[in-house]
Amino acid sequence: MILTMLDFLAENNLCGQAILRIVSCGNAIIAELLRLSEFIPAVFRLKDRADQQKYGDIIFDFSYFKGPELWESKLEAKPELQDLDEEFRENNIEIVTRFYLAFQSVHKYIVDLNRYLDDLNEGIYIQQTLESVLLNEDGKQLLCEALYLYGVMLLVIDQKIEGEVRERMLVSYYRYSAARSSADSNMDDICKLLRSTGYSSQPGAKRPPNYPESYFQRVPINEAFINMVIGRLRSDDIYNQVSAYPLPEHRSTALANQAAMLYVILYFEPSILHTHQAKMREIVDKYFPDNWVISIYMGITVNLADAWEPYKAAKTALNNTLDPSNVREQASRYATVGERVHAQVQQFLKEGYLREEMVLDNIPKLLNCLRDCNVAIRWLMLHTADLACDPNNKRLRQIKDQILTDSRYNPRILFQLLLVQEFHQLESNLQVCQFLADTRKFLHQMIRTINIKEEVLITMQIVGDLSFAWQLIDSFTSIMQDSIRVNPSMVTKLRATFLKLASALDLPLLRINQANSPDLLSVSQYYSGELVSYVRKVLQIIPESMFTSLLKIIKLQTHDIIEVPTRLDKEKLRDYAQLGPRYEVAKLTHAISIFTEGILMMKTTLVGIIKVDPKQLLEDGIRKELVKRVAFALHRGLIFNPRAKPSELMPKLKELGATMDGFHRSFEYIQDYVNIYALKIWQEEVSRIINYNVEQECNNFLRTKIQDWQSMYQSTHIPIPKFTPVDESVTFIGRLCREILRITDPKMTCHIDQLNTWYDMKTHQEVTSSRLFSEIQTTLGTFGLNGLDRLLCFMIVKELQNFLSMFQRIILRDRTVQDTLKTLMNAVSPLKGTPPKACTSLSGVSGNLPFLAGMVCRKPADPVDWPPLVLGLLTLLKQFHSRYTEQFLALIGQFIRSTVEQCTSQKIPEMPADVVGALLFLEDYVRYTKLPRRVAEAHVPNFIFDEFRTVL
Repeated sequence: MILTMLDFLAENNLCGQAILRIVSCGNAIIAELLRLSEFIPAVFRLKDRADQQKYGDIIFDFSYFKGPELWESKLEAKPELQDLDEEFRENNIEIVTRFYLAFQSVHKYIVDLNRYLDDLNEGIYIQQTLESVLLNEDGKQLLCEALYLYGVMLLVIDQKIEGEVRERMLVSYYRYSAARSSADSNMDDICKLLRSTGYSSQPGAKRPPNYPESYFQRVPINEAFINMVIGRLRSDDIYNQVSAYPLPEHRSTALANQAAMLYVILYFEPSILHTHQAKMREIVDKYFPDNWVISIYMGITVNLADAWEPYKAAKTALNNTLDPSNVREQASRYATVGERVHAQVQQFLKEGYLREEMVLDNIPKLLNCLRDCNVAIRWLMLHTADLACDPNNKRLRQIKDQILTDSRYNPRILFQLLLVQEFHQLESNLQVCQFLADTRKFLHQMIRTINIKEEVLITMQIVGDLSFAWQLIDSFTSIMQDSIRVNPSMVTKLRATFLKLASALDLPLLRINQANSPDLLSVSQYYSGELVSYVRKVLQIIPESMFTSLLKIIKLQTHDIIEVPTRLDKEKLRDYAQLGPRYEVAKLTHAISIFTEGILMMKTTLVGIIKVDPKQLLEDGIRKELVKRVAFALHRGLIFNPRAKPSELMPKLKELGATMDGFHRSFEYIQDYVNIYALKIWQEEVSRIINYNVEQECNNFLRTKIQDWQSMYQSTHIPIPKFTPVDESVTFIGRLCREILRITDPKMTCHIDQLNTWYDMKTHQEVTSSRLFSEIQTTLGTFGLNGLDRLLCFMIVKELQNFLSMFQRIILRDRTVQDTLKTLMNAVSPLKGTPPKACTSLSGVSGNLPFLAGMVCRKPADPVDWPPLVLGLLTLLKQFHSRYTEQFLALIGQFIRSTVEQCTSQKIPEMPADVVGALLFLEDYVRYTKLPRRVAEAHVPNFIFDEFRTVL
């Protein structure tokens, strides 16, 4: 029995392994929920008016389940809604399924925990009961964590994924998947657990009644288990943390993790919060005598003054802590501690002070300073955080203002305490391995070194925990960036802060690692990726500062500095020297190289499981800033006023071309100073920006959209920004394309093929020419032209689809039209001949077919540009089998022959306009398709073409 309890986590202990797997799974589920919360499709929020109008009839909340047949019948009654519903399914089923699986795992987690508790009570695990497991140190920790993690999951879901969004996703999954027909599906149970609670994470939102206790009680849990867990948390130091904090004033910090667990678990037994005043007084006196803002999991903060407001016993017990005199006392105490440890830290961090001998001889002194430092940081960061204070709550504001005043709070001093690099890296400064080699002659020193390795480093790890600041650290970003801007070498000190944050990964990964779970890699990657993203965010100030200097260089090089010619008269040398502007460029270039040096001073660092290479970090930062600025220049530079006359197209392209050229030249200029391949980066990023924007614009024409997370051009680390559309186009490439189509509208302009120029039909003024495409290539490169071509292809396909649907609606569904066309085809058959009734037949039936016309405009005033007409017909014919083109050409040929024959017999000297148009079409058809001339001559004799050319 004793052996079994001692080896509770042994691989052959089924009881221990079962609960360890449950807890490991709980940490992995929370990571997945946090990861997914960043990928909620905006359409499920239905906040946008356009989304409401478009998708309001196909996205349902749980009201759908009251009468699914009614809602489905409404959809089936409208084919366009069915089509939209199917398109929506194709675009969202993958992400909706991923969310459903996460929701399902939450429900499975609590079912597994309840089954484990039942197995314990029924004696499935030999010699183990709930009481015996709670007597074991590991068993006690795991059972408390299991219930606590379930509570955290529910809170994370409600904070990160709004209730309405959850309901809409679950209904969509139900409608679009096979879940509705699966007999073993637990869809109903998942829906009951995760239906909307009415909670909103928006500031100032009113808290729903009985929240979150009613939410926590949706799946019943063994009450005896809950009470026993609460009892253990109230009475025991389950993680043995107090030994690392011997001073009594540090007790609440030592028990902070346990306090967070107790806070969450109390919601499973809300009667304690409401009526058990003695228990609540005991809890507050032990855990919250000097603190009321806590971190419950990876930086998620809670202010007890607000959270316990609805509970009488809890509120009464907390009143002593929130008494203004106690608030003042705590704030003043931490102000004094902060000033003292700041002075000590400055002393310890002096160059050469932390030598090996000094460290070994002063371990207690250093550890005491370390404890005071971290306790002060924790209290001040939590109790002054904006995240923990609702700006609409007057009482919370007053408490926070009192703290800021009495603690003489200075975020910059707090930031300097966070930079205690040598303390955090004491392990490497002690260099245990090296000492063991170097001090073989000094036995007493070796003994001291071994003691440090075993005891001091464990204490340091406990004391230096920074998991509470996982989210709060973001409030120090601006201070960090200001420090880097003033002194780029500050990056080396910030490395210590990033490493301290990396230690926060131990909290969610410990149990996953112990369980040898396959989730270890994905959870590690998620939290490490989040931390690396934060490191990138902080250090992005370096590329930003570089580009600020670069803009000044661009301005000087573009407008002020004259390019020196290859041959220069000696007398003009002073004019071209321009010493002032060139000195300014040199100064700015030096500033850029200093910033570069700053980031490169940070050694390669392992952040979690991701290795951060400073050179790669610098390059990615430069790419990100380049993408941001170039994307903004393209967005702002290509916005057109459709009423402007003449068009703004060419002037805006020239202006944008100058901007892009300035970026390119200056980027190339600084490459040697920052050791990057500027031309390679420029080509890759500009092409990525253009291709991404083309892809997004083409999404309008696709049924299955390419989402950002699916795009091969979008990146997490170097994101391409999205801008709010200013017209029907989504991006700048769409606006450019539509502006070209607008100014070259065939109804308004005429294209002269020989000159490659468009002219206005009314004023006969030049509108644009082939220079337009040269200008586009200069501004956007070949990627821009290629992107335009791709977008135009999508537009053409859309027009063809519209034509075919119109053709089917008007022609194929109209019996009269079909009969008339059959009569016409019979009248003109065979096509190789020239039946005498052909012309009369055509004129006889054309009255029944108003869409039939000859090769001239119905009204002479109707302007139709000829090349688009020919190319349009050619494109249309290309979509069908070649026999239809042959038939079309044969019909035109027959029409020309019969008309010419009729004119000859009636001795009409002039060739009719219809015939001239038809012959012109055949000539252009041969030219545009690059086919041999005999294709046209197979249908029209040579002599007619010769006569036609004399007419022209």
